Amino acid sequence: MTGKTVVVALGGNAIRRHDEAGTAAEQIANVRRASRQIAEIAADGYAVAVTHGNGPQVGDILVRNELTKDTLPAMPLDVCGAESQGMIGYLLQQAMQEALRAAGLDRPVATVLTQTVVDGSDPAFERPEKPIGPFYTADQAERLRKEKGWRMVQIPGRGYRRVVPSPRPIALVEGEVILRLFSAGVIVIAAGGGGVPVIAGDGGAFCGVEGVVDKDRTAALLAGIVGADDLLILTDVECVSLNYGGPNREDIHDMTAREAREHLAAGHFPPGSMGPKVEAAIRFLEAGGKRATIASLDSAAAALAGRSGTRIRR
Repeated sequence: MTGKTVVVALGGNAIRRHDEAGTAAEQIANVRRASRQIAEIAADGYAVAVTHGNGPQVGDILVRNELTKDTLPAMPLDVCGAESQGMIGYLLQQAMQEALRAAGLDRPVATVLTQTVVDGSDPAFERPEKPIGPFYTADQAERLRKEKGWRMVQIPGRGYRRVVPSPRPIALVEGEVILRLFSAGVIVIAAGGGGVPVIAGDGGAFCGVEGVVDKDRTAALLAGIVGADDLLILTDVECVSLNYGGPNREDIHDMTAREAREHLAAGHFPPGSMGPKVEAAIRFLEAGGKRATIASLDSAAAALAGRSGTRIRR
């Protein structure tokens, strides 16, 4: 393993953009674009671990569940999450191997299907808030409430969606495997979509639960496991901003973890967008990380070199 270490957290736009249908060809093209950035980082001498979002992919799987419910048994959410990890890992492995060869690098790439341990008494299980899956009419939502016990919420102007718990990650079941691969120089793809949430049972057994772990929180956990110096969170904006979307928007290119926490407490970073990313950066730094950077996908290598994005320091 080299002296420089980084965990790269790919946002959903790295795999499927909001304005796309989500065809295999579109997702492959997006993954190749992301992989070229990661190869550039590896060429700069970094040991790299990669994690990624999976929201659109799991959403598609849930739609298929709904469309085929009369002919095929629907799979529970934890199984759908595992399925998406395999699919995205496959696409990333191929694209990254191609990009590494083009950069003249001989680095192995491997995906580790990852389970994330959560606490069964986490308050999130009493207050499901994470929307998933397709939109439903009011009648459909009421039927699903009765038949499946789902919690449904209305999204103004769009219909109803199912909401599930989003418990905090505690540990990765495959953490030791990931660390061994990473230490041996493998570019590891792990904890996709935050990992499949599981609860520890008697005798060391694990049981999957219906929920979604925030991918940025798990990225910070993964970075701690591999001892990364840097956490690079890639999204669809160039940098972190105060008053985002307002006339007095203020871009931030450098701040301390303390300043980030103050801005977070002041409500500048909404929970559904930038909030979890800034929170993950703070947690990573408070656990011993050196730098956290939030930047756009196309500026990944430049951001890690300090020429773009927002750097958050201890």
